[in-house]
Amino acid sequence: MEHELKLPELGEGIEKAIVACWHVKEGDEVNQGDEIVEVVTDKASFGVPCPCSGILKKIMVHEGGEIRVGGVLANIGAGESII
Repeated sequence: MEHELKLPELGEGIEKAIVACWHVKEGDEVNQGDEIVEVVTDKASFGVPCPCSGILKKIMVHEGGEIRVGGVLANIGAGESII
């Protein structure tokens, strides 16, 4: 099952942000709560935490790209099962 990493509400009056830096790349394992991307607004910079553990499948907004609050930053899929 895939989950979407969405840009959360960042503060009153902030409607969009720019992706400053990804701390992981596609295919990397991520853990719930880890800050995996940094975004900046005209007021501040924010680390966005991962909503679940798994594998970063697809980055939807790359560094320098603009995204609106609620927009999808990336897709995170379940990790591979090891039996």
